[in-house]
Amino acid sequence: MNVLQPNPMLRDALLLDGLLSGVTGLLLVLAAGWLGAFLELPRLLLLVAGSALLPFAALLVWLSNRQQISRQVVWAVIAVNALWVIDSLLVLLIGWLSPNLFGYAFVIAQALAVALLAELQWFGLRHSQAAAI
Repeated sequence: MNVLQPNPMLRDALLLDGLLSGVTGLLLVLAAGWLGAFLELPRLLLLVAGSALLPFAALLVWLSNRQQISRQVVWAVIAVNALWVIDSLLVLLIGWLSPNLFGYAFVIAQALAVALLAELQWFGLRHSQAAAI
């Protein structure tokens, strides 16, 4: 079935992801200059990342309150989160960014948090029931 009734774990993982994405997005947008200087990360990168997080956060909060969710939409959320983790770590590994120690810690910590959220969403998806139509 393509439509499912999300279990509490999936709802909570989507909501937590939405809230954390929203707070992080606001922080990155409102403090991009200060954070960029402190972390030695490009201000524009922080601003664009924060701006991208805000609509994503709204979508996740909205999804967390739905009675039924498309399985493909949940897989898309998990894929976006996985891509975020891969890209976050890749920019450090290939040397595209050269942040200071705090910048490395910030990028790695947020990548680990997003990976955990994707794992919780995947686990919640596996344990959600197909919706009765």
